[in-house]
Amino acid sequence: MSKRATSGKPVINLYEDDHYAAFFKPAGLLAVAADRGGEHSLCDVVNSQFRGRPDTPQGMKLHPCHRIDRDTSGIMVFAKGQTSRDTLMDMFRNKAVKKTYVAFVHGRIKLRRGEISSPIREGNELKPSLTRYVVLEQRTRYAIVEIHPETGRTNQIRIHFKEIGHPLVGENKFAFRKDFALKFKRTALHAAGLEFVHPVTGVEVKITAQLSTDMRNFLERNRQ
Repeated sequence: MSKRATSGKPVINLYEDDHYAAFFKPAGLLAVAADRGGEHSLCDVVNSQFRGRPDTPQGMKLHPCHRIDRDTSGIMVFAKGQTSRDTLMDMFRNKAVKKTYVAFVHGRIKLRRGEISSPIREGNELKPSLTRYVVLEQRTRYAIVEIHPETGRTNQIRIHFKEIGHPLVGENKFAFRKDFALKFKRTALHAAGLEFVHPVTGVEVKITAQLSTDMRNFLERNRQ
């Protein structure tokens, strides 16, 4: 998948209120630009869309509240203003946001439901990490897995499933893609759901995103 293929296209708005908006990040698009003047990011695209709306207050900007990997598709939330951003970022840090991912992983998983608890290195430290999962469907060469990361370490899901011998389909950083007969052009990981109590209204917010087109096509091609 081209890293720039989706950079200038409009993205789907999944949720919006007076304080937050959630969008569907296509795989291959950076969440936030690494440096000014560089590659387009989802942050650039949604702010361009936002500025072009007649109901957008002058000078208001959307601020990312979290990040997901370039290869990962799915939900990303932005705040309308820095105060709202800081509040939701604190909720992410304090594990007050429930995150749901869907992944395709190589092989046959013995336990239909389980957890992976092993430390992950961040900088010079090993930090405790916990990932819970449920096997939604076991197929011949791979499993469709719903994943709930309880901690938010960098590459946590990819590392944890590699550690239990079931790397993600398409993985090419923590496993060698060429070693597997089952192929996918990116890491088969999708941010499918976010749930949290709205910090302003107190209402429970549930945001969902259906699987990306390439992952749905993969399922069709590999039904067994």
